[in-house]
Amino acid sequence: MKISKVKNSDLLIFSPETFEDQRGYFFESFNQNRFENLSKQKFVFVQDNESKSIKGTLRGFHYQLRPFTQSKLVRVIDGEVLDVVVDVRKTSKNFGKHWSFKISSENKKQLFIPKGYAHAFLTLSDTAIFSYKVDNYFSPEHDRTIIWNDKFLQIDWEFNESDLIISGKDRKGLKFTEAEYL
Repeated sequence: MKISKVKNSDLLIFSPETFEDQRGYFFESFNQNRFENLSKQKFVFVQDNESKSIKGTLRGFHYQLRPFTQSKLVRVIDGEVLDVVVDVRKTSKNFGKHWSFKISSENKKQLFIPKGYAHAFLTLSDTAIFSYKVDNYFSPEHDRTIIWNDKFLQIDWEFNESDLIISGKDRKGLKFTEAEYL
């Protein structure tokens, strides 16, 4: 497994070593010791989540306030997504900055998102199965949403707004300048 640090952030990209032959492929998607050795951080993931979405589905921007902040290790089991994270740490030099990544079942990349980032993704393929580990439990009282199309963030979602499928909760997200930060 290779690890790459994303420039000007605390984000990490994990690229597994894949073994392919006539039967298909195999790769180790997670190993606690390797993860900690490569990232130089200690984490205990407490919950795994999975969603299936159709093309044009946009989920996010989601994050949780203290004491329920979450780090996430995200990957795509089937399909392709545009994964976007925003730094919501008031004291960060990158506060309000965003990063975008295409992750897919084909490239098998995993994105590690530490505490302090809001997270969203858009399904680019006909369907996508998205999986992520978190290091803290979901808390509805601490859950927050930033509106996906906030002008301040200037994110190119690569889709026309009229083609997006967005939940009621995500449509009611706050503007970045109105949100609570970490």
